[in-house]
Amino acid sequence: MTSRRSFITQSALAFTALSASRVLGANEKIRIASIGLGGQGMGNASRMAKVPGVEIAYLCDPDTAALDKAKKVYPQAKTTQDLRKVMEDKDIDAVIVSTGNHWHVLASIWALQAGKDVYVEKPVSHNIWEGRKLVEAARKYNRIVQGGTQQRSDPLQDEIKGFLDAGTIGKIKYVRCNHYSMRATIGKQAEPLAPPSTVNYDLWLGPAKDEPIFRQKFHYDWHWDWNTGNGEMGNWGPHILDDLRNVVFRDKVTLPKRVIAGGGRFAWDDAGETPNTHFAYMDTGDIPVIVDFHNLPRQKGIKAPDVYLRRRTGAFLIIECEGGYYTGSRGGGTAYDAEGKKLHTFKGDGGKTHAANFIAAIRSRKQAELKAEIEAIHYSSAWCHLGNLSYRLGQKYNREQAEAAVKDFQPWNDVIADFHEHLVKNELDAATLDIKMGPMLELDAAKETFIGETATPEALALLTREYRAGYEVPQAV
Repeated sequence: MTSRRSFITQSALAFTALSASRVLGANEKIRIASIGLGGQGMGNASRMAKVPGVEIAYLCDPDTAALDKAKKVYPQAKTTQDLRKVMEDKDIDAVIVSTGNHWHVLASIWALQAGKDVYVEKPVSHNIWEGRKLVEAARKYNRIVQGGTQQRSDPLQDEIKGFLDAGTIGKIKYVRCNHYSMRATIGKQAEPLAPPSTVNYDLWLGPAKDEPIFRQKFHYDWHWDWNTGNGEMGNWGPHILDDLRNVVFRDKVTLPKRVIAGGGRFAWDDAGETPNTHFAYMDTGDIPVIVDFHNLPRQKGIKAPDVYLRRRTGAFLIIECEGGYYTGSRGGGTAYDAEGKKLHTFKGDGGKTHAANFIAAIRSRKQAELKAEIEAIHYSSAWCHLGNLSYRLGQKYNREQAEAAVKDFQPWNDVIADFHEHLVKNELDAATLDIKMGPMLELDAAKETFIGETATPEALALLTREYRAGYEVPQAV
């Protein structure tokens, strides 16, 4: 097995040679390795394979069952459980990183050090510090790195910007970012879950701690464990908050100035750690932002997700303006006047050209052509991490204190009222629940760190993580 130190040394040498030689012509085939072959990984591979001139040439997953399944789709591709073998292959031009969140940055940095371009799924990082390291690596090795927020390639977003700029519904007052979706308990076992016999568990863990797992299903439900995932805030949040940063702030607001969040994991009594009800306030110094996620049903006994006021269930981005509002989700949205009259309907394509945009930038070698260049998506992912950090630092919830945390801003009181109504409809008594309310974290956006009284050792520690030996994200990329 190649040691990490020798791997990086070899990769640096390989990069020196490859950087001069792998300038691809317009018609030359681009050979891609797909790392992580779950549902999203196979979907990403399929979208890349449909772009003319692209070949899925290498398949990688620590689970041989996933490899065997993928091999049936791409029979000519090489296979391996160890992503380091992919990095050593000089014939691979780019990698798709669709692993668990805890692997996103290290896998991407290893690929960059080996002279390869990278498409990395959202969130592009497991924490804020390592996200910045990924950006540093992209700059150092001058590679093409695209984030997996495919809606950035949807013409819809530019249309919405144009509509807002026209002033038809006036100045933006605030934005509410919602995602209400049904999920179920992941169960809780008395004894630790044994990984499937087909899984190389060391490679699956990578940078994550080797901790016992008590959920019932090994795959996918890693999302709800802080060791490997980032909860719903890190699952749907990167899409919604990236829409916000692109459409509303035009990427000019990198990080919010202050963030406070609360919520909890209710009703299920399972092995999950991340909240299934999560709300946050993000102070940008300009347009205030509310974030609200629910995984419980609209009402106990009803198999339907929650709703928000007059807007449809699937609304992600609700932009409240002085003379009306816009509400939209993936692939479409609608603008209304102040009385609720429909003014305009926007239809998008869900970002179906995102893979082609990545491939085009590989050929041109122009980072500026990327619709979701890595630094922009690093920031969008970081917003989600901040919402999680305040929650994880939370103490016992008190409604009056929570409302007072953001004075004279009615939408904050509204989200707290909605939270209590949601609990009542699910027949949950707030007085008996473990509800958390985090501190109002203050940030130095330029340095991507906390300042003031909330820059405690506990808060600063959550900007990064402890890495397992042999799988550390390097300080110097």
